[in-house]
Amino acid sequence: MSSVPVGGLPGVDTPRTLALRLSGRPAPDDVGRLCARLAAAEPADVVCAVDGLAPAGLAAVDALARIRLAAVRHGHRLRIEGAGPELRALLAFTGLDEVLGLPRADVDQP
Repeated sequence: MSSVPVGGLPGVDTPRTLALRLSGRPAPDDVGRLCARLAAAEPADVVCAVDGLAPAGLAAVDALARIRLAAVRHGHRLRIEGAGPELRALLAFTGLDEVLGLPRADVDQP
């Protein structure tokens, strides 16, 4: 798990972007640190890369829900990038895909 502030050109008023990366199996302490980082940062666009999450399980869903709550509480706009089909399906099953701004996963229906 990591976060990197990304800024624009010095002296130019551009929106700030904060990059977060979730990888492996997110532990509550790691997610807590990322949420604290969001709490301490000025409102910004937040891009959370999740392509390194493995496995796509309830720990990943919990992590994304907690990060989303922290982002909203502190005036950030959150965008999730790199969600694979398993994570997308799990987020759709829990109803968090729309909350996180992800399009619905394609689900085969009989």
